[in-house]
Parts: sequence; structure tokens; C-alpha cells
Amino acid sequence: MAAKDRREELIAAALRVMIREGVAKATTRAIVNEAKMPLGVFHYCFTSREELLQEVLTRFTDSTVAAARKTFEGEGDLGSRITRSLSAFWGTVELNPGEHQVSYELTHYALRQAGFEDLARRQYQHYREVHEELLAEAAEAAAIEWALPVPVLARYLNSVLDGITLSWLVDRDSEQSREVLRLTGEHLLSLARERTRPAAEPSPVAEPSPAS
Repeated sequence: MAAKDRREELIAAALRVMIREGVAKATTRAIVNEAKMPLGVFHYCFTSREELLQEVLTRFTDSTVAAARKTFEGEGDLGSRITRSLSAFWGTVELNPGEHQVSYELTHYALRQAGFEDLARRQYQHYREVHEELLAEAAEAAAIEWALPVPVLARYLNSVLDGITLSWLVDRDSEQSREVLRLTGEHLLSLARERTRPAAEPSPVAEPSPAS
């Protein structure tokens, strides 16, 4: 097996262990046992356990971002695009709750490990940047503008989705969670307004002809 393939298998094995037993128990030995590889292979592919955990978190962030981009594309007015995007996002939460729980655990782990705090910051910065891009694209497609600055709206949306997800991981109340998502979509739509047309530039004043 090529080194690249071994890395991929170790990443997948680490995620399986963390989903099943939690981040704290995802030791190097537990991961290689899950991957059915000798311990030496791990040190050949990764410099440390922290490097592997960083790669797992990066993969999860990238896949979440890719899903958000894909679901927001397509035809339809602003309301249908928002509804479709929130519904598709929620589908990933209910389908893969273990992965979302691991992502929160890894975020807290990164914040508590000296030298790894920036990993969690980059994770959430990436989420906000994607939300900003999607909001800007939606405004352009619908010929509207947002009533709030896009960075503020992106942080708001990210915070709401984070809160809904974490609450659902605790109580698994899908009905109320979907209702909150519906309210979020309605609120977001209420913040869209007709784009203000730029003021017309004044016509240049013709200079008087020089006297003959």
C-alpha cells in the first residue's frame, strides 16, 4: 500500500475510533489497531498523533464546506435556495451525528492544547468565510442586498447552526430542530431588501466655448 493510501486509511480509522469511543481514547495504538497496521507505519505517515487529529478536523471542515456549497447552488428564488440549503445541511447532521460530535470534541481539544489553538480558529474562520461567500452569491443572484453587514450575518448564521446542531446532539428532538431551522430561514429572508440603486452620476457641464 502506498504511503498516501496508508495515510487515508489511518485518517478513516481515527475517525471511526473517535466516533465510537471519543477523542480521548483515540490513542495512536488504538488507531493503528483499528487500521490493522503495525505501529511503525503510523510514525512513517505522521509525525505525531496531533498531526493526524489536525488532518481529521481539516477533512471534516472541508467536507462540510463542500456540502454547503453544493446545496446552495441551483435554480430558484432566494427563499427556496435558503430552505433547500438549510434542509440539506440538517440532513447531514441527522445522517452523521457521530462525525458532528467528533468535530466539537476536536475543536475543544485544539483549544486546550498549547500550540493548537489556531487550528480551531482557522476551522471557524473557514466556516464564516464560506457563509460570507454564499450570502454574497445569493444576494447577487436575487438582485438584493442584506440589511446587515455580510460578515455579521455570516457569524450569526454559523452560530445558529452550531447551536441547533449541539442541542440536537443532546436531545435528538428533530421536530423542534427543524422548526428552529424554518424560523432561521424566515428571519434570514426578512433581512433581504431590494438593492439600492446607485445614484446617477451628474452629467458633465459643458465648458463655454472660447470667444471668437
